[in-house]
Amino acid sequence: MSLRVIFMGTPDFAVPVLTEIVGQGHEVVSCYTRAPAQAGRGLELRPSPVHRAAERFGIPVFTPATLKTAEQAELIASHEADVAVVVAYGMILPQAILDLPELGCLNLHASLLPRWRGAAPIQRAIMAGDAESGVCVMKMEAGLDTGPVGMVETLAIGPDMTAGELHDGLSRLGADLMVRALAALGRGGLQFTPQPEEGVTYAAKIANAEARLSWSRPARQVHDLVRGLSPFPGAFAEIDLGKGPERLKVLRSALAGGAAEPGTLLDDEGTVACAEGAVKLLQVQRAGKAPMSGAEFLRGARLGAGDKL
Repeated sequence: MSLRVIFMGTPDFAVPVLTEIVGQGHEVVSCYTRAPAQAGRGLELRPSPVHRAAERFGIPVFTPATLKTAEQAELIASHEADVAVVVAYGMILPQAILDLPELGCLNLHASLLPRWRGAAPIQRAIMAGDAESGVCVMKMEAGLDTGPVGMVETLAIGPDMTAGELHDGLSRLGADLMVRALAALGRGGLQFTPQPEEGVTYAAKIANAEARLSWSRPARQVHDLVRGLSPFPGAFAEIDLGKGPERLKVLRSALAGGAAEPGTLLDDEGTVACAEGAVKLLQVQRAGKAPMSGAEFLRGARLGAGDKL
């Protein structure tokens, strides 16, 4: 059954979902996304990835600053949609909007709810060392990711998987899950189960201070922080090569053996001692420079085994 859908989303993560919904023959009557934002060195206004995708499909695009006005409620009601699909929209939907579509508002959330409710579930799952993540199709209500869940799919998190890789995997998985949920919804077969009260955790936005690496932590925690913040915003170590403190982003790492005082280089390849074990810096980036291997960085910085990082 083809449904009339309002799509609400903003970043790259949401684009495959929109694409699959269109591809399955549903009528996307409107698309709501965040307004164009300044980006790049020239600070040019750029439409969101969802905005660009919707225009390619010929879908009317709306970029309101808020949905909390009577005018916006009237406009959304005028679309006469069966359902709204919300994927990383980045804006709160008031109850007046949630009540408009006949079949409700479905949200695709990138975690295994109730674990990691909130803004940064992908990064938090890896930073915490979780062995699996997933996507949930949830019926939206006023609370923060508290609605009942209709469908779930899990995805294993490999020991070296980065947030960027998990993001892409969950985006693809979520696109398939959402179109299956819409098919079930259209034939009246989508059943929702309340989330359990146990196991609730929150995925707050990543604070800048959290991205700083400390070699005084166990190697596993250091590695998980690097993975969880790669490619963005990037975990960093503060170093001084004689010209004042600077940030060295660590984009990729690997667990390694060895022991020494935390922060000591164990070889010339970029292996750094931690409180327990060591990590090898596979890819790093200095400010304003291109990414390079840990070994390349050490050669350029004239650092080697026995030096402190």
